[in-house]
Amino acid sequence: MKTRLITLLVGLILPLASSFAGETRVTAAGGPTVIGMSVPYLPYPLFRDMANEAEQEAKRLGAKVEVADANWQYAKQLADINGFVKEHVAGILLAPKTGDAFGPAIEAAVKAGIPVVTVDARANTDKMLLHVAADSVEIGRVAARYIIESLGNHGSVIEIEGLSGTSPAIDRKAGFEEVIRDSNVTILASETAGWERSKAQSVMKALLRRFPDFDAVFAANDEMIIGAIEAMSSAGIVPGSKVTVGVDAGPDAFKYMKAGKLSATIDPSGVKQAVQALQYLVDHIKNGTMPPQQVILITPELVTRAP
Repeated sequence: MKTRLITLLVGLILPLASSFAGETRVTAAGGPTVIGMSVPYLPYPLFRDMANEAEQEAKRLGAKVEVADANWQYAKQLADINGFVKEHVAGILLAPKTGDAFGPAIEAAVKAGIPVVTVDARANTDKMLLHVAADSVEIGRVAARYIIESLGNHGSVIEIEGLSGTSPAIDRKAGFEEVIRDSNVTILASETAGWERSKAQSVMKALLRRFPDFDAVFAANDEMIIGAIEAMSSAGIVPGSKVTVGVDAGPDAFKYMKAGKLSATIDPSGVKQAVQALQYLVDHIKNGTMPPQQVILITPELVTRAP
């Protein structure tokens, strides 16, 4: 069903792109360069911060960002990209929900003369002008090293993965398991919770029945580690008695850290991703400048104390 939906939507996008091919980007005389920005879910702290900072940076660059919230829906995000192509914005800044669905939409926009830069998740195309993201493999490694050190290189960990098929989830899992394999820490289980707090709470609740004895939990984002912590609390487990690590360094993570419930979070520098991507995009639109490379990875930072 998912494949049929994507095929249908892409079929709608491609003819549209052809109708715009060869047109010149138009910006009203004296007006700002308009950039369409699409995020998977605006209320999520990572994407909210990206959008807010992109809007501020755009003003500094003499541009304007129009933000579209896909509300976690593939079809809505594809439709938003389609809308930007219809509007013929000067460029598109895209944080894809997943990579597998958006390659054709990006290629259609580029064919219409609209450069596209992506942040966070990779799309399955090389036609974008630039991809800026956190080094998600290194995020997994950082989490693993912290857990190994905290446990004295002995014990067990539960891993909660992000949304299946997304590059951040794949890469964080790869980096985490690469380091854990060379240690004396054992991974008891690894299951996905799709980036969602409520789903992670349900997943962790089920895992606790299977693995009541564990020492640590790594979740690929803060929402999921918070869900896992809530499941632990409901089961009578004191979260502070376990090593717990999330990713995103969002406000709720800091609240849980201050309460002694969360050991650490990893900052993927979402703001840096959006700002750098926008800077290169606007420079390309205004001056024809090409980025120094097509993929830029930002080094993540471990955070063990709330600001």
